[in-house]
Amino acid sequence: MNEDEELLSALKSRTDFEVIANFIRPGARVLDVGCGDGSLLYLLQTRRNVDGRGVELSQQGVDQCLLKGLSVIQGDADSDLVYYPDSCFDYVILSQTLQATHNPKVVLEQLLRIGERAVVSIPNFGYWRARAHLLFLGRMPVTKELPYSWYDTPNIHFCTIEDFIDLVNEIGAKIEEAVVLNRQGKPVKGKLPLGAWNLFGQQAVFLLHR
Repeated sequence: MNEDEELLSALKSRTDFEVIANFIRPGARVLDVGCGDGSLLYLLQTRRNVDGRGVELSQQGVDQCLLKGLSVIQGDADSDLVYYPDSCFDYVILSQTLQATHNPKVVLEQLLRIGERAVVSIPNFGYWRARAHLLFLGRMPVTKELPYSWYDTPNIHFCTIEDFIDLVNEIGAKIEEAVVLNRQGKPVKGKLPLGAWNLFGQQAVFLLHR
């Protein structure tokens, strides 16, 4: 797969990647926590010329990153972020991973300690389709974005957009920018109240700072 095909594959696989890339300053020092197969980090290095590093829990993910020529180590967001010094990166990214950590509050605090800014994307469990699935079918929703049954899901802390904003406020962080994406991966337009974001946004991306 050539460079253009790699980039196209990354953008198709995750609709939040384009938003995240737009948040990142060209040439910045970036740490991608829970970087998976390295698609986002590869995108950032190619498009934004970042000095990128990654941390990934699975050995398979690390191997895929190394095949892309990325600088990635195996590590756990819940336990290994404490070893990074303060403000050693311009941005620390956690994309679609916070809900899979054991202590989201501590992880978020670590992101903001390590980086001048944190970029966090989350699936929204308050999305109206998820609510309807539970209300009318009486079962936990399984979707393209959350393709897991309740018994094998990596997601252990389900949250909504409103829940996440409450957590940001609780730790004393600030939301610099926020983009809410609909089912098609397009930004939800207009100055809508928070409740509407929570109802119609399938996922959200936040740029945070202390």
